[in-house]
Amino acid sequence: MAMPLASSPTARPTLVPVPTRPRRVLISTDTYPPDVNGAAYFTHRLATGLAARGNDVHVICQSDEGPAKASVEDGVVVHRLRSAPLLVHPTMRVTVPARLDRLVRAIEPDVLHTQGHFVVGRAAMAAARRNGVPIVATNHFMPDNLFQFAHIPATLREKAGRLAWRDFSRIFSRADHLTTPTPLAAKLLADQGFAREVEPVSCGIDLTRFHPHAEPKAWARKAFGLPDRETILFVGRLDEEKRLDELVRALPYVLNSTDAQVALVGKGNQRAELERLAGRIGVGDRVFFLGFVPDEAMPQAFAAADVFAMPGVAELQSIATLEAMASGLPVVAADAMALPHLVEDNGYLFEPGDVIGLAGRLTALLTDADLRARAGRASRELALTHDHQASLARFEEIYAEVAR
Repeated sequence: MAMPLASSPTARPTLVPVPTRPRRVLISTDTYPPDVNGAAYFTHRLATGLAARGNDVHVICQSDEGPAKASVEDGVVVHRLRSAPLLVHPTMRVTVPARLDRLVRAIEPDVLHTQGHFVVGRAAMAAARRNGVPIVATNHFMPDNLFQFAHIPATLREKAGRLAWRDFSRIFSRADHLTTPTPLAAKLLADQGFAREVEPVSCGIDLTRFHPHAEPKAWARKAFGLPDRETILFVGRLDEEKRLDELVRALPYVLNSTDAQVALVGKGNQRAELERLAGRIGVGDRVFFLGFVPDEAMPQAFAAADVFAMPGVAELQSIATLEAMASGLPVVAADAMALPHLVEDNGYLFEPGDVIGLAGRLTALLTDADLRARAGRASRELALTHDHQASLARFEEIYAEVAR
């Protein structure tokens, strides 16, 4: 770019520096806090993390109340679009479709980083294309995450899945650079016929917030109203694809060998059914539903546990599992999707649906303090490879590459 010249009758022309501004990143997403799910949490951490590193960050998302509004939240300019309740989900909202050209032109972003291909994502991508803004796209989507909310019968899910992947490919093929959280998630896209190269970039976790605690666990359990006994923890939505009924049904077998309890952090449409199941099989007093726990209190929730369990079968990475690992917890996880990449010497995998196998692996960890300590240390070591600062730095490199 040419530099303007300053001149005077007696001095030679000198270069006057052109004022520069921080990189301006526009993030589009169909789910953002106060929504409670992995994609919303990741997008919030991405936006606030980029802002803390000196970027000028804007987010386009659905309004959490209905009317459109804009505000600065945690150092990020958040543009909330007019929304309506999502009839198939009790808490989420959907944006009313709209062209976003005027907003994109007003923001003048250097890059769009979209977190999905639904209403906000595709509208933002279309506006970015029309206005010459390069696009980075990150996939958090699997059709399995939608089936229960859309009430699609099991007999139609295979066909519905193919249609969903076809729609995904049509939209995301327009991006300049594509990422997804894990190598396995990238392979999944290739297996579904997506021909473009997809780069694995971990969602990353804040290793300074999530770390092992040396103190006895009684203090953390007391804060959540939990009895002071061995605790199996789950964090996430209490929804169908998390398969929490298997964890509840495993508990009676665990109780044959150890005095244990299950604590479930999160909300979802399966809670009432899980409460009925726990009562019916005689463990109603051993399954605790902690509900929504604010993000700032999550380190204490992990500090209350001895083992972390993740029986879900539709995880493209599982931020909750990574946070548990960073907190020094051994892990018992379903041998499904990306979870095997998170389990080495730090715990066990079990075959989805094998309740007896799940119980055996939980029992092995709960009855052997030395094994539990070794697995916890291994969890922390594995988590150190997922530092979110490294992920943020890689995204900044990608933004520079597509901008060139």
